[in-house]
Amino acid sequence: MNTPISLDSALTAVGGTRATGRIEAGRASIVVDVSGLDEAARDTLDAAVRAAASAVPGVTTVRVALTSQRSRRIVLAVASGKGGVGKSTVSANLAIALARSGRRVGLVDADIYGPSQPRLMGVSDAKPTAHNKVLNPVPTPYGVPLLSMGMLVAADQAIAWRGPMAAGALTQMMDANWGVADTLVLDLPPGTGDVQLTMVQKYRPSGAVIVSTPQDLALIDARRAIDLFVKAGIPIIGLIENMAGYACPSCGAISDPFGTGGAEAAAAELGLPFLGRIPLDIRVRIASDAGTPPAAGNGPEGAAFQGVADKVAAWIEGNA
Repeated sequence: MNTPISLDSALTAVGGTRATGRIEAGRASIVVDVSGLDEAARDTLDAAVRAAASAVPGVTTVRVALTSQRSRRIVLAVASGKGGVGKSTVSANLAIALARSGRRVGLVDADIYGPSQPRLMGVSDAKPTAHNKVLNPVPTPYGVPLLSMGMLVAADQAIAWRGPMAAGALTQMMDANWGVADTLVLDLPPGTGDVQLTMVQKYRPSGAVIVSTPQDLALIDARRAIDLFVKAGIPIIGLIENMAGYACPSCGAISDPFGTGGAEAAAAELGLPFLGRIPLDIRVRIASDAGTPPAAGNGPEGAAFQGVADKVAAWIEGNA
């Protein structure tokens, strides 16, 4: 006996997900497409299909294979040549601003040795679960699920790993159950080391956003990050100038402790888009420390992040 299995009732219960199956010698073998379903929906579908197959006369054993054929997910790498330029703050706010614009965004804290996204996203005490050894990202208050090494080790524990271990941690986070997310924002560590190499070789980001402060030293290192992506064939979406101009909270006077216009000038020189300036604003620092990223609100300190996100979203629509 080699007969198609009728799964109409089971599939209707879970929204018509595609499935095919055969019966041979009393054994039902079924392949189910679970593209875009989260863990709970996959479990519901699995149980429904098994019940439907078991009810078919002559079936004594049921085997179900769940497969996923997702459309290509957009991967945005946020990078810098050096630390201390505010890349993680930019990553968190970019992810939130893109989500507020309608994209389904996940955030990967790939800064293995210095993870800060759990604090920035207000989930410092959260721990991810796993299903069949695959991590489930942690939901955040801002509609952007997150995975970070900061969730897997104690807050004060040093992560003294060699390159292959760091690359393995990145792989676990990238291959996690991101469900229906159509965009992943990657907060990369500073520099051009093992994590960056694993990223460009194994996951091929759709594009890279480079963060720099205006001063020459930061721009020298930013150029190294740009060079890595260019040599790997990864498009550069553009440069962001962070900590650009400080407004005195007492008198309102603007000063430029890190200089001004350096990233914009570098972008022009390199023929790359300039995505915008993020001011050096104490309100951004206070909100970030409190786990309430400015992009999640409607205040003026979040407007600069939204402006950058709008340009990134336009790039995605036109290029990715």
